Amino acid sequence: MGGFLALVVLLILVIIVALSCIKIVPQAHAYVVERLGAYHETWNVGLHFKMPIIDHIARRVNLKEQVVDFPPQPVITKDNVTMQIDSIVFFQITDAKLFTYGVESPIMAIENLTATTLRNIIGDMELDQTLTSRETINTKMRSQLDVATDPWGIKVTRVELKNITPPQPIREAMEKQMKAERERREAILRAEGEKKSAVLVAEGQKESKILQAEADKQAMILNAEAQKERMIREAEGQSEAIRKVQEANADGIRLIKEAGADEAVLAIKSFEALTKAADGQATKIIVPSDMAGLAGMAASLKGILTEEKTAKE
Repeated sequence: MGGFLALVVLLILVIIVALSCIKIVPQAHAYVVERLGAYHETWNVGLHFKMPIIDHIARRVNLKEQVVDFPPQPVITKDNVTMQIDSIVFFQITDAKLFTYGVESPIMAIENLTATTLRNIIGDMELDQTLTSRETINTKMRSQLDVATDPWGIKVTRVELKNITPPQPIREAMEKQMKAERERREAILRAEGEKKSAVLVAEGQKESKILQAEADKQAMILNAEAQKERMIREAEGQSEAIRKVQEANADGIRLIKEAGADEAVLAIKSFEALTKAADGQATKIIVPSDMAGLAGMAASLKGILTEEKTAKE
């Protein structure tokens, strides 16, 4: 009975030891295994077995990208201004073996390396350049840190300067400078606005004068055309009146000629012409030499007309 119990206990121990030798490595992790104190192999994702007692998992390594926020570091610029700068480093472990055996405290090593690299870069730059060249500083730091941490199995993917804090007097001077700059820009914008307003007013007045001149020009053109049309119509009316008068005279003469009284008509027309001439302002009237004959012809014509009138009655 005692031997059976010992066998059961031994079997349980064997099962426990066997289970303890079965290891499952999760995603984005790696296990560094040592055998008899020396590096043996690196386990990646999946199921693994280790030899009891002689194999030992030296380190469980996280292969995800990690972020470390370092405290502010005092840095002196080229123009001897001391600033506090804190940085953030993004890194990823690419080789679990080098990470395990490369450096004793990788995070502390990265922090100290970041501080010294930052001092070296900022030491070659002036204050104004430091405040306006964050991207340049980030690029230089990432490049130098990546080269320095490569033997440790670490890849620095990104470096960001979180805060740059100048001394209080420098901050006050910068605030005054910024205030003066804002006031200057405000004055410039106000002057430009007034200038644009004056230009717009002048252009408006110019456009108004141009439009008024165009309107006056159009009015003059319309008036001239109206006068021209009126004169044309008056001339046409006078021409038509003269034509009708001439036509009436021609008709009268034609009728008289048809009646056979040419000489008498000429005599009467002559008397009418003399009458009109006498009514004018002339002081002398020239009588033709044959006026007596014309008068006799007129008297004969008058007698003939009187006899015809009496006969009709």
